[in-house]
Amino acid sequence: MEHKSFVVVDAIPLLNQLPHHVANAIVVIVLLMIIAYLGTRGLRKDTKRYFVPEAKLTFRTAGEMIVEGILKLVKDNMGPRGPEFMMIIGALALFIFTSNVLGLIPGFHSPTETLNTTAACAITVFCFTHYYGIREHGIKYLKQFTGPIIWLAPLMIPIELIGHLVRPVSLSIRLFGNIFGDHYVAGVVFGLVPFLLPLPMMVLGLFVAVVQTLVFLLLSMAYFAGALEGHEHEEQEG
Repeated sequence: MEHKSFVVVDAIPLLNQLPHHVANAIVVIVLLMIIAYLGTRGLRKDTKRYFVPEAKLTFRTAGEMIVEGILKLVKDNMGPRGPEFMMIIGALALFIFTSNVLGLIPGFHSPTETLNTTAACAITVFCFTHYYGIREHGIKYLKQFTGPIIWLAPLMIPIELIGHLVRPVSLSIRLFGNIFGDHYVAGVVFGLVPFLLPLPMMVLGLFVAVVQTLVFLLLSMAYFAGALEGHEHEEQEG
């Protein structure tokens, strides 16, 4: 079944020259930048507003609620060192969730419906995982690939390498498959019954968008925490 949700993007000449998943990813990034600007507008001129909460719901208060929610999630799953990963986790959370939801809006296509986008997010997590591990432990980080006993290294190294390489594959395919499947089913239902019935499907799609974002984040935080775990064990033993 041909996907026909690119009407809005196709109407913009510059975006029309790009692959659809790239064009819609740019739309997501621009949208998030606009929201961030509206949420922080005026704070630089009046520093007191950093500390005085607003009484009504605004872009700023909504942004603060989102940031606090993500920060709590990071602390609960990664402990005291969780805030160190707030930038990467927060960026992934906002981008993935907004991308998931974008596909529910008529005229747009979700970037996460394409394996290229989900693979890019998963590879980013993979690279940062080993970056944090090497930064934390130095060359000793490579010992996790050799196992506890050196003579087991010829057996453990291939096993560990396969295990680590499977991580981005699993992350990317899981996110892609669930979002693509959900939006495809919603598109079929909308084509058959264009009134009333698609509304529950959109609610279900929103639920799937939230759950798949959380799954991606939880697994990413588990990988980051694992990269630091050896160092914490060494400190405890010392």
